[in-house]
Amino acid sequence: MASGAKTLAVAALCLSSFSFAQTNSHTSSHPTTDLVEGVVEMVDTKARNITLRHAEIRNVQMPAMTMVFGVKDAALLDKVKAGDKVKFRVETIGGAPTVTVIEVAN
Repeated sequence: MASGAKTLAVAALCLSSFSFAQTNSHTSSHPTTDLVEGVVEMVDTKARNITLRHAEIRNVQMPAMTMVFGVKDAALLDKVKAGDKVKFRVETIGGAPTVTVIEVAN
């Protein structure tokens, strides 16, 4: 294979990988299937965290438990209160599991 053809093949492979990553990246609108069920145990707006009793969180390989999480945006804490059944998303940010989406469950 000629040098130019090799370069073109590598470039095409890189572009297809980039395109796949872009179409599979998470955005601010997460499908319901990405959300985990839980119950709010406590909201601490000063510390900017929330305690959740939750089901398994597969995307961060976390078993069901009760745990304190930081939140990506403090405004998320205004949406919920202790006792609320919720659906939420956790992502690892700065090495820590962090709530990025939360909504009261129907």
